[in-house]
Amino acid sequence: MQAEVVFQARGLTKIYQVGETAVHALRGVDLDLFKGELVVLLGASGSGKSTLLNILGGLDKPTNGHVIYGGHDLVKATERELTEYRRYHVGFVFQFYNLIPSLTARENVAVVTEIARNPMSPEKALALVHLADRMDHFPAQLSGGEQQRVAIARAIAKRPAVLLCDEPTGALDSITGIVVLEALANVNQELGTTTAVITHNAAIGGMADRVIHFSDGHIAGIDRNVEKISPQGLSW
Repeated sequence: MQAEVVFQARGLTKIYQVGETAVHALRGVDLDLFKGELVVLLGASGSGKSTLLNILGGLDKPTNGHVIYGGHDLVKATERELTEYRRYHVGFVFQFYNLIPSLTARENVAVVTEIARNPMSPEKALALVHLADRMDHFPAQLSGGEQQRVAIARAIAKRPAVLLCDEPTGALDSITGIVVLEALANVNQELGTTTAVITHNAAIGGMADRVIHFSDGHIAGIDRNVEKISPQGLSW
């Protein structure tokens, strides 16, 4: 049975003008992402993977090409349509946690659930990332890994169809990073959320259904893992 396509990207090109220089961030990328899969986008800094993620997330538009999501071309969407798309369909996790310091973990998650259509409770979202016992702590009382797990809980509490993660372990040591990756794997498994994780760390590719290798704005290759490694089995 063919897996359902969530994203269909075709011919994506992105050119940034830096002074008098044209920087080609993407050079004709074709890619499908499927429902429920966990994909790792792997490549060096500047290879184009963050640019692709920003386009898939409706944060940026390509210079050329198309991205079809739910039968609609995001490239042709208005700003209002993109805002609704980001609000209701996509969860974002970045390298830096962007938590509100004056709010507890529970309250940071509630900021999102109050504007979502069919949210889970902040308590359930925090339990999914194994922070049920830290809900009433402020960010300053949490470790870096715990803060990142609050950020994941905040992203998933609106039940997004897609979770886009840009270097979610980039600011963490390997032991803490593995705990964060366990949280992402758990969300992917429990909720069936299509999850894309950007990293320059090749070891993380072992936990993915597919690893998409980026180089100089191109997809250099795609590997499928016949057997996924659990995050606990990763080492770097």
